[in-house]
Amino acid sequence: MAEIHVIGQIVGATGFPEHSLFCKWGIHTGGAWKILAGLREGQTQVDNPQNHQAAYFSHPIDIHFATKGLQGWPKIHFQVWHQDSFGRNELYGYGFCHVPTSPGIHNIECPTWRPCGTFREQVSQSFLGGGPQLKNPDMIYSGADRYQLRTIAMGKIHLQLGIILRNFDKYGIEC
Repeated sequence: MAEIHVIGQIVGATGFPEHSLFCKWGIHTGGAWKILAGLREGQTQVDNPQNHQAAYFSHPIDIHFATKGLQGWPKIHFQVWHQDSFGRNELYGYGFCHVPTSPGIHNIECPTWRPCGTFREQVSQSFLGGGPQLKNPDMIYSGADRYQLRTIAMGKIHLQLGIILRNFDKYGIEC
């Protein structure tokens, strides 16, 4: 079977309205993909920078896949959360990006967005916090119904990923 090894890190996040951020992440693949080693999902620590515009996570990603074909190529999806001074967590954004198909080191910026809701929900959010969230997190990386959402652009997640491909040519898979 052809193999791909993804080694890297979630470097951090920029462009969000508040500090004190953390990130939940996961990797989604198609049915022909099998995890040989590593974790499919995780969560970073909370970073609360005092003098910087960026939150730094330096959270490792190390996962090894085997596959029989290219269909369902891995996608990394994110949820960025803000933690306030009372320890309450508020969703700040969703985002996803495809794992690069070429070997080597890749620096990736993943844009994020969040649902904006109705005018009443926006006013409520500004005074009480919280806000609309997706009922089905699969909508983050599947475009089926995402076009119907009203969203607001948020910040970016910064990744540095190293990709190692093995046996793709041996099994007739061209990237």
